[in-house]
Amino acid sequence: MTDHRPLGVVIATRDRRDRLAVTLRNLLELPERPEILVADNASADGTRAMVARDFPEVRLLALPVNHGALARNHGVRALGTPYVAFSDDDSWWAPGALARAAELFDAHPRLGLIAARTLVGPAADPDPLNDVLAASPLGPAPDLPGTQVLGFLACGAVVRRSAYLDAGGFHRLLFFGGEETLLAYDLAARGWGVSHCPDVVAHHYPAPAARTGRPALQRRNALLTAWLRRPVPYALARTRALAAEARRDHHARRALRETFVRLPAALRDRRPLPPWVERAARLLEETAV
Repeated sequence: MTDHRPLGVVIATRDRRDRLAVTLRNLLELPERPEILVADNASADGTRAMVARDFPEVRLLALPVNHGALARNHGVRALGTPYVAFSDDDSWWAPGALARAAELFDAHPRLGLIAARTLVGPAADPDPLNDVLAASPLGPAPDLPGTQVLGFLACGAVVRRSAYLDAGGFHRLLFFGGEETLLAYDLAARGWGVSHCPDVVAHHYPAPAARTGRPALQRRNALLTAWLRRPVPYALARTRALAAEARRDHHARRALRETFVRLPAALRDRRPLPPWVERAARLLEETAV
């Protein structure tokens, strides 16, 4: 179904009913009145009943199993609006942010993804990634707004639906945790612009305690991303570095073990980056603090 509104919001969630309810209330108060779709990853805490009962205006996509970040892919396909913003079940958009994003997409046909400025918690503290994105050495492009980047926070991203689907969305092999870099690579490889636009603002209210196992997942996915898209010598060097860490760090050991399980699939799906994207990725790494 294609909605008449230009921009919708997709929320991937699993077993976080109460936090999701807060997010939905904030999104429903936005002046843009976006269509909202919840892609539920087989929650067992009453999430689906809560959405159906308390938020009848919100679309619910009930996934039969936990798809992780790929729930967003299912949500984008189901939503149908030309532009799609992502929220997590603990994040939402500032009033006017989605209207500004739509203006930027309308004005810049090559723009594929907007990396927003993210403010954290009730004090609206700037997320540290904001400064990293703003200082990107890739700089501006004549046909794009803001600053070119190859990274973003998923809960602070707005995509052009056609670009997102063209790039394949979030990759099935990563599942969850640091999945954004690969999508940025794939968008850039297909010729789409990825830009940090600080006048598009997202709010993030993360839980006080980090999710269990996240450090291992992020290291695993960084290494899988290297094998999926970067030169073989680079991927080998990253593998050796993680193996050295694994001697003393249990997160690294888990990451290495899980990488090896997925490595055959990664090699089958390997598509090295075009030279210009590889040069951009190298430049970002060389200038990182």
